[in-house]
Amino acid sequence: MNDDAMDLTEARYELVISVDARRSGEYDDVDKPRMRERIYRVLETAFAHARVARDAVHMEDRGDGVLLAVAGRIAVTRLLGLWLVEVHEMLRDENRALRVPLGLRIGMHVGPVRHDARGISGRAVDLACRLADSPVARRLLDAEKADLVLVASDSLYEDVISGGGKFIEAARYASARLKLKEGEVTAWFHLPGRAAPEIPAEPAASGPAAAGRPAAAGGPVPDGGASAIADGSDDRDEEGGLGSGAAGVRYTVHGDMSQHHDNVYQQPVHIGRITDGARSRKGGGE
Repeated sequence: MNDDAMDLTEARYELVISVDARRSGEYDDVDKPRMRERIYRVLETAFAHARVARDAVHMEDRGDGVLLAVAGRIAVTRLLGLWLVEVHEMLRDENRALRVPLGLRIGMHVGPVRHDARGISGRAVDLACRLADSPVARRLLDAEKADLVLVASDSLYEDVISGGGKFIEAARYASARLKLKEGEVTAWFHLPGRAAPEIPAEPAASGPAAAGRPAAAGGPVPDGGASAIADGSDDRDEEGGLGSGAAGVRYTVHGDMSQHHDNVYQQPVHIGRITDGARSRKGGGE
């Protein structure tokens, strides 16, 4: 078996880096190539400043981002430390001239990686991509109005980040549980140059699906409106009220609502405003 065939069957233990652009779908056909140029300029300049040889990095284009694998001979601490600092500084420099700043989500994980003529594959690759593309990473980047968010795997945090190093401070990372296709995992989030971020809550569901859910049974509804938990579950405390930790959608209905008990209405219900025409048809105003 020659060396090339062995490379296809043997996995290399490498650092996988997945880089995604924020809201890449909003770039038009003219701006997208410019966005891609900026991403490559930021990444390649950062590698040069961090003294990471170009032949130690596999770089694979993903249209709106880049997939990278760094050879095991390069210390992971250099990528988590100096390289990340350089990426952040280069990105900030690029964004000074932009009306809409470029935002990057970076996922990192160390694990077995297989190389072939077309690119790289393996669970380590899948996880790094899932971390960068996670809803929490997207929400955090927007909520903090940041240029860059790093999402590190739990094993990478435990094995490397927790021990610290040059430009690496474990106290500046915050963890969150992510629901991925492969199951739930713990991930660690970091905004370079900032304290540990507060993980944003999952947004409340909205739209027709949420509106169609049954409201939790409650007590008498005050005139002029009502508030309910719309998660379809009975989240009551021992006193019969809504529990303080109830999760789901809270909404308010403005208008006239008839009183009810146990979700059984005792008289006809009207929600909304009665128009003058409707009043006249009913024989007069209120």
